[in-house]
Amino acid sequence: MQKPILMDVDGVLFTGRPQDGAHLFTDLEADLGISLEALQSGFFRPRWSAIVTGQKPLVSELTEALKTIAPHVSVQTLIDYWFKNDSRIDTKVRDAMRDLRAAGHPVYLATNQDHLRARYLMETLVLAAEVDGIFYSAAIGHKKPSAEFYAHVDRALASKGDSIVLIDDTESNVLAARAHGWSAIHWLPGMTIPAALATL
Repeated sequence: MQKPILMDVDGVLFTGRPQDGAHLFTDLEADLGISLEALQSGFFRPRWSAIVTGQKPLVSELTEALKTIAPHVSVQTLIDYWFKNDSRIDTKVRDAMRDLRAAGHPVYLATNQDHLRARYLMETLVLAAEVDGIFYSAAIGHKKPSAEFYAHVDRALASKGDSIVLIDDTESNVLAARAHGWSAIHWLPGMTIPAALATL
């Protein structure tokens, strides 16, 4: 079997809003009447770490935050807006993943996500048909770049570290993967999967 390839999601496979690739919350205030700073200070900064590591559920935490920062917006409205606006697939990356699988490489997603968006990615966006599985932080209980995330993947794949390749746009995640013994590529704009893998 060829080496498993682990793909980060946001910043590698996904690149912002479907219509233009801009940040998902670019028009948040105009569209929903919520300032990005209010969402950051009232939700993401105090609550996201517990959500993305599976300690607390997204819906109840966001519901509580919205009572203060945007009582006029329902939690489902914001979640729908969020997920829809963070779903632009880089088709070149997707096609390269298909080629890798055709060549015998298992391809997995390795991503910091809560349970709901992980399910959205795999089921609603049908990524389950494009990959051999997903490793995500809420299910593991740890997020990249913690060593526990990488150790979990090692156990799940029954692989030695040097047989795994991670492609990720966050440098700290890449450095941690290398420290764990994996091969890792720091993904930058303009790169292609075949050329990046050729550097290993």
